[in-house]
Amino acid sequence: MTAAAPIVAARDLVKSFGAHRVLHEVSFSVAPSQVVVVIGPSGSGKSTLLRCCNALEVPEDGTLTVCGTDLVRNGTLIPERELNALRMQVGMVFQSFNLFPHLTVLDNVSVGPRSLRRMPRAEAEALARDLLGKVGLAQKAEAYPATLSGGQKQRVAIARALAMQPRVMLFDEPTSALDPELVGEVLQVMKGLAREGMTMIVVTHEMGFAREVADVVMVMDGGRIIEEGPPEQIFGAPRNPRTRSFLQAVIARD
Repeated sequence: MTAAAPIVAARDLVKSFGAHRVLHEVSFSVAPSQVVVVIGPSGSGKSTLLRCCNALEVPEDGTLTVCGTDLVRNGTLIPERELNALRMQVGMVFQSFNLFPHLTVLDNVSVGPRSLRRMPRAEAEALARDLLGKVGLAQKAEAYPATLSGGQKQRVAIARALAMQPRVMLFDEPTSALDPELVGEVLQVMKGLAREGMTMIVVTHEMGFAREVADVVMVMDGGRIIEEGPPEQIFGAPRNPRTRSFLQAVIARD
């Protein structure tokens, strides 16, 4: 049987901001239904790598294929029309919630399918209500973002990304802006998505989530992937000394 093509495949990605090189020839791939968790110290290039997968950052060298489309090659981005079509297949959840404050929760979730996929309002709202139920917020459909807790806002943001029916979900430290007691409710939603087979790339400092949910853990430091493997190997017997020192520091802090 032929293996399925990767949902995301990067080869030798290079990204700099001015004279500062953030990514050094980074290569990786993500298979369908795989959960890849990216960990590492702050400033190691994790978020930049994730943002490249949605063309929010454009690498100046290397190749990047997302959902079967060559997103960038040698620093040249695909045309905007193709890029917009591709972005509908890639959901992204940020540290900040970025909800529209003047729209209800229902409208925040349904506006994307209505405006970008030209879905009829009734169909989009039915989809939105279903997704709000999935993230445990069906009762908040008519509420406005200002009345929600941080954890509730982030769950709405996840529902909004899912409303576009993406093939892959990108999470950029989705719990880092939350009070500690609200982290669990967001992680539970993400665990549910993983169980359902959603392809996910997650940048996080939540080591328990990485241990429990990841198929592959990638460790970044200094703009490079210094180690990758199943969580039992990364957390139980890391090979790279830098991985060991990073995990010791994180575990001691927790």
